[in-house]
Amino acid sequence: MFSYCTDPSTLEGLSWLSCYLTTGKHMSLYVSVFVVLVLLAITAPTALLFGFGAATATRSRIPPLRWFGWGYTNIVRGVPDIAFFLFFVIALDQAFEWLRHKVKCPEWDEPVRQGVDFVVCEAAKLPLGSAPQWVHETYGFFLAVLTFAIVFGAFAANVLFGAMRAVPHAQMETAEAYGMSRRQAFWRVLVPQMWVYALPGLSNLWMVLIKATPLLFLLGVEDIVYWARELGGTKSPRFTDYPHGDWRMWYFLALLVFYLGFTRVSEIVLDKLMKRLTKGQATAAGEAQRKAAA
Repeated sequence: MFSYCTDPSTLEGLSWLSCYLTTGKHMSLYVSVFVVLVLLAITAPTALLFGFGAATATRSRIPPLRWFGWGYTNIVRGVPDIAFFLFFVIALDQAFEWLRHKVKCPEWDEPVRQGVDFVVCEAAKLPLGSAPQWVHETYGFFLAVLTFAIVFGAFAANVLFGAMRAVPHAQMETAEAYGMSRRQAFWRVLVPQMWVYALPGLSNLWMVLIKATPLLFLLGVEDIVYWARELGGTKSPRFTDYPHGDWRMWYFLALLVFYLGFTRVSEIVLDKLMKRLTKGQATAAGEAQRKAAA
């Protein structure tokens, strides 16, 4: 990156370190940090949307919807995350390709499942073999977001369902007594108040989601843990211009600082959000704020 990095063998000290930390592979490490942040920024609201939908379905008076919400919440929560990440993504990818195969290649007369192989026509593959690298990476990222959202959406559904039940039922009855329909009472009374009860559980879920991002490597995404392990391993002069010993401890120490710093910032933001939501509310936290103000 710097002009003096032309011949690494002549460098030493901070000059060597500055060149070493700006190599192409280190740039990939820095990009992977951005990928993790984007994943969290997209996955969190998506998982919350899945969870809200499942929690609402679980409360539905329509039995099939209620069964679906209950089944999704309990089945996904009951499967170990690593097993879900290992096998669900493969099944999801094959499901997409199978649907495209049925549409794009109706004349195909060979079985799709051939022993342990899953064979579809060339036009049905996702992404296409001729697609550029960024398309493959974007598709892998999409699968990662969808998988994370489905897994953590089930946990969010359980939290939100409990929060909905925590809102005093008398308030819903009062709203209906004033002429509100069941739907109006749900959106105007229950939903605004349930977040006070849901935020502690959602805060914990957010922390778990942050810690789960290293599972990205199971989905084929080169995340920060992958690059830390790759760059920190012993490098000999034969394979790199910047040889060094086993530095994995330092790379993982940097990851430790990154995750601890990120979770600490999250705690501060969530604490301020909790104080804002509970202000004036008839909850223990709201009562504590009133006593502190007095």
